[in-house]
Amino acid sequence: MLIDMNVKEFLEKTASNSPVPGGGSVAALSAGVAAALAEMVANLTVGKKGYEDAQEEMKEIVIKGANYRNEFVKDIDKDSDAFNEVMAAFKLPKETDEEKEARKNAIQAGSKNATLVPLLVAKNAFEMMEIIEKVVEKGNKNAVTDGAVAAMMARTAVLSALYNVKINLGSIKDESFVEEVTKQMEELEAKVGEVESRILSKVKF
Repeated sequence: MLIDMNVKEFLEKTASNSPVPGGGSVAALSAGVAAALAEMVANLTVGKKGYEDAQEEMKEIVIKGANYRNEFVKDIDKDSDAFNEVMAAFKLPKETDEEKEARKNAIQAGSKNATLVPLLVAKNAFEMMEIIEKVVEKGNKNAVTDGAVAAMMARTAVLSALYNVKINLGSIKDESFVEEVTKQMEELEAKVGEVESRILSKVKF
């Protein structure tokens, strides 16, 4: 499993001629890093003098951040597994009409799954920006730039994941599915940059 690799091994695997891990797994990793940074800022605020009013909120963010991080870690492998599922479908036999139909259906099912995995990463990374904004606003000022990096990593995760959504949509024949996913994707694209800019505008040195 990819998540059991150390950083060096993961990067070497990414750099190799293997198609996985690819951009989708890296998008999930970026989101996980953003979550970890948000947790860190919150943890550096808990128990610190001068931040008494933010204690309960920061404690909640520590928990929420950990939950996000754990999900994104799982998504690193989910994305690669979804790609492998599509590749396996393409290798199915296609000698008879029945085999051709089964292969076509498997490719379509796999492509949908390979679309939904990064879409969920994008949604969750965008949603997570709410707690990132709170740590930038109310967290330990000595770690405010870590919160800023979290915001940038989260935005990157959203846009990176959505690129993986786009490339998989091109293979899907279900028009209603494509229409619905495209709508969700465009909404995220329209909002994420604005949210990142708002968060970064609150970073005071």
